[in-house]
This record gives sequence, C-alpha cells and structure tokens, in this order.
Amino acid sequence: MIIVAIDEISFNKASSIIDNLDSTKCMVKIGSVAFNSIGHKVIDYAAKKGFDIFLDLKLHDIPNTVKKSIKGLTNLPITMLTVHTSGGKDMMVAAMEAVSGTDIKVFGVTALTSLNDDDTNKIYQRNASDHVNAMLDLAESAAIDGVVCSPHELDLVSKRESLLSITPGIRLQDLNDDQSRVMSPEEAINLGANYLVIGRPITQSDNISGTLEDIFNKISNS
Repeated sequence: MIIVAIDEISFNKASSIIDNLDSTKCMVKIGSVAFNSIGHKVIDYAAKKGFDIFLDLKLHDIPNTVKKSIKGLTNLPITMLTVHTSGGKDMMVAAMEAVSGTDIKVFGVTALTSLNDDDTNKIYQRNASDHVNAMLDLAESAAIDGVVCSPHELDLVSKRESLLSITPGIRLQDLNDDQSRVMSPEEAINLGANYLVIGRPITQSDNISGTLEDIFNKISNS
C-alpha cells in the first residue's frame, strides 16, 4: 500500500494535493508539518475524500503523557499513528492501551531514514542495523502493531512475523536530499514492505495523479 506524505503548511496546497490523489490507490500521511500548521482540518478533509489516514507525529515522552496524548487523538478519523520505539517498552504499552477499543494501529519509529551509520554510532554507539534490531526487540516485547524502518532494514523486520512495516525513504531517482537510507518502490515491496511512504516524488511531481498511477502499477506488478 502506498502512503502519500502531505507535508504542507498551507491548507490550500495540502487539499490540492489530496484532490489529485486516488483513495483506491493510496493512503495519506499527515505528519507534524501539516498537523502543526493546519491541524484537524486537513485530516477531516482527507477523510471526507475517502482516504485512510496515517497520523505520523512520532510521539516520544513519558508513558502517561503519551497515553493521554493518544487518547486525545482517538476521536480523529485516523487508522495508524506513530511513537518512537526509543521511548521504551512501557511507553509503547501505554500507547497500545490508549488505542484499545479502536481500530487504530500503533507503529514504532526505529531509526530516522536521515541517519546513516556514522550518525547512529554517534547517537546510539551502534550502527543503524544493530540499533534497528534492538528497537525491534522492544517493539515485539510491547506488542505494538508494527514499525517504521528504512528499506535497508526490511530484512530484519521480515524475521519478526508479529510486526507490520512502514517504509519511508522511497525514491524514484537520486534526489540528493536529506534521506540517507533509500530505495525504489519495487525494491522495497520485494523485500516485504507492507506500506511505502512516498512524499516529494509524488507531491512535487508536475503530474501528481499520473505519478501515483505509475508507481501503483509498478508495485502491483512487482
């Protein structure tokens, strides 16, 4: 499943992108950029257009704060949300308690796709792969629904049958941007990704609907 990232601070721009998408071919991701700027309005707009919504706020705080924050979001028309796995098992358990009784799935961010091995060695004193593996252990112990990881760690997730995967860092070509661990849509699907997050390659395209259609057809035939 394709998830199109709506990272806009203008409602008009965000709604224009949504208008050019097809809810039978993708979900939409509302992250902190759009949520902090536009708020519930963009979520309600996408929902009325028939889209499933992934709210990507990457919550990371003490368990009680995360639980209350998520409780405050469960009345929104969302199907998935994110926390940081590095917040620990108790925090993730609290997140699962907060969505109890709803259909919302909780995904844990393992390591940002902007980080390379040099970065993770400085921050966590281990390479990206080792860090992701440790976060997968935590995610499984907390029994969350899935994780967010770069395509380069999909092989690690595929060994954990209990975890779904959301994969950002999807690129159609080398954009030389702020993403370090990237891969093409077809490659990621073939490695077992359940959801592909694709932002700028679609939203900055001169033909948003056509680009989405092309990617959808390619991965459907992978």
